[in-house]
Amino acid sequence: MARTEYYDDPNAPKPNSMVVAASAVVTDEQGRILLQRRRDNDLWALPGGGMELADSLPGAAVREVKEETGLDVVITGLVGTYTDPRHIIEYTDGEVRRQFNVCFTARIVGGRLVISEESTELKFVDSKEVEELPMHHTQRLRIQHFLERRENPFLG
Repeated sequence: MARTEYYDDPNAPKPNSMVVAASAVVTDEQGRILLQRRRDNDLWALPGGGMELADSLPGAAVREVKEETGLDVVITGLVGTYTDPRHIIEYTDGEVRRQFNVCFTARIVGGRLVISEESTELKFVDSKEVEELPMHHTQRLRIQHFLERRENPFLG
């Protein structure tokens, strides 16, 4: 299923769902950030996805990281909340969503990198390489906030 992301676009379709989602900035021993190249839009992104009814919000991030990367992680902190109503995501199945995303930091405790059906590539990147990758600016914003080592999480 393909997806198109709109931002502050007056021609964007009207949302028909609101999804609570979690993502995680997972880093390795060198401080590089784990990114996945999404199969549905061919853009680089943090691992993450929608919360399921049985999940806690941090638990959703842990589950999504495992499903999308094969890695076991523990949540170590909070980057921020991202609820911008100007960001609309349209799927080819007719869903048009607004997404409420909470972005966490996480540390690897096990597993091994495995590409899932949701991605075409996984890699750890340093902060300079992030700037060169094709990525939706909402993902880039989360990474920027992480790299700023903010005293308080972003609330937006």
